[in-house]
Amino acid sequence: MSDTNREIHELLVDYADALRDGCIPAFLKSLTREEAERIASSWEFWDATEISRILNGVGFAGKAVAPNVSLFISRVDAEIASRLKKSKASPPGKRPRRFASQKRSSGGTKNAAKRENRT
Repeated sequence: MSDTNREIHELLVDYADALRDGCIPAFLKSLTREEAERIASSWEFWDATEISRILNGVGFAGKAVAPNVSLFISRVDAEIASRLKKSKASPPGKRPRRFASQKRSSGGTKNAAKRENRT
């Protein structure tokens, strides 16, 4: 792709190579202004690129791998089941645990009354 001012057929070959290798951005960066204008105005190029995409898809169809989401779904299902079990295991009237800094004093109202009497 280092040639400058390539002809349409040369650009198409470079495009097909870039498509096969998965580096279309590198192909686009290699274009000169004149080449880009030539490509934009050439219906031959666009028709040929569509054929290249189809051939590339057919040629690599056996190697293409679709992601398997069944493992992900089973993990999500397991997490949901685990959370449901945890929510059923705790008694409904159970209060959240208090930390030492959150403990209430038993004489809170008495202390407030004493303070009011002092003033």
